Amino acid sequence: MTPLEYDRTRIWHPYASLSNPPPVLHAKRASGVEIELADGSRLVDAVSSWWCVAHGHNHPAIVEAIRRQSERLCHVMFGGFTHDPAVELAERLAAIAPSGLDRVFFADSGSISVEVAAKMAVQYQNALGRPGRNRLIALKGGYHGDTSLCMALSDPDGMHTLFSGIMTKHFFAEKPTVPTGAAWDPADAESLRRIVAEHRDEIAAMVCEPVFQAANAMNFYHPEYLREMRRLCDENDILLIFDEIAAGFHRTGPLWAHLRSGISPDVMTVGKALTGGHLTLAAALASAKVADTISGGKPSAFMHGPTYMANPLACAAACASLDLFAKGDYEAKALSIERRFRDGLAALRGLPNVRDVRVLGAAGVVEVGRLPAQSDVSRVIREHGVWLRPFCNFIYSMPPLVSDDATVDRIVAAIADLASCPPGPPPEEDGFHE
Repeated sequence: MTPLEYDRTRIWHPYASLSNPPPVLHAKRASGVEIELADGSRLVDAVSSWWCVAHGHNHPAIVEAIRRQSERLCHVMFGGFTHDPAVELAERLAAIAPSGLDRVFFADSGSISVEVAAKMAVQYQNALGRPGRNRLIALKGGYHGDTSLCMALSDPDGMHTLFSGIMTKHFFAEKPTVPTGAAWDPADAESLRRIVAEHRDEIAAMVCEPVFQAANAMNFYHPEYLREMRRLCDENDILLIFDEIAAGFHRTGPLWAHLRSGISPDVMTVGKALTGGHLTLAAALASAKVADTISGGKPSAFMHGPTYMANPLACAAACASLDLFAKGDYEAKALSIERRFRDGLAALRGLPNVRDVRVLGAAGVVEVGRLPAQSDVSRVIREHGVWLRPFCNFIYSMPPLVSDDATVDRIVAAIADLASCPPGPPPEEDGFHE
């Protein structure tokens, strides 16, 4: 049995059937913005391997940092130990985080960091003698991960409805609809205000992906919405959590997407591009108020502790990634990609199957009535040499931030080709869509 045959019959892939799996490509190596396949062909990674490969694949500085660390300490439990990479990374994250977010909890994935942030909020309220405040407000259109609590905080009408029976019920405000750059309409946050007014004594925190709702809606919304969240949280002693896992590290232009709003959260989660896509690592950054309140309650210990918490190899990779962010003008890189996307994708608005075209920073989205067939997706990938991963009704790209103009133009050409294809079969018949 060949590796691909074994894979097809024995190994699950994300959001895929094992009895009728979608095709997979056999990756052998990667460098820069390209992935090399077993047959020697190369594909531009137009989705940054799910938005984490900010500096390109196998960046020499990050690979070397991992190699050096591997000669000293690959892993040690964080219960009872600390180590230099963790301390250095915590200091550096605190230095670039929003003002006051200098208490750091390391997690081994983005989903876990959101779970940690939500648990911080509940334990914070419990320490203040308010155990009834154990639910959160999230936004329709949002996505925070695939673990149980994260599913419960993601859009209730989204991809996780099958599991609604095992989820805690939280509150959901309507999806923000005023786009970034448009005139603000206060009515956009009316459902948020109503939920707080009706349920303030049940609410521990609000959580959102600031400005950019990624995996469920590919929605760019007005930063004034975040200011309204901050105001409501301050007036009602509710914590504000920003999930910057997808949008952080310059994906929308600024270092953090929420910087457009001029306000700061009480807890912020980071991941994905934190290590430049080389190893899995995430963190929840909290304010002293949150940490001190939890530590003053009963129990005083924060009740979470992953096995691979603060893995030294991952922390070393993250420090090297932060070096690269500090040395390069990544905001300018993101805005350059934005201009290229705006110019190249605008012409697609008139196509029969195209509903909308949206661009913010290094993220370009073409919303279609229905995705093309898998055969068309495979053809476009092969003919253009560009790896695309459409889902739901979105053909999109979030390329490595180091992508040059020629690379972005190549991605635009592939998206244009795919958007021009006829709609494919409904998702349940196609076995491809996430």
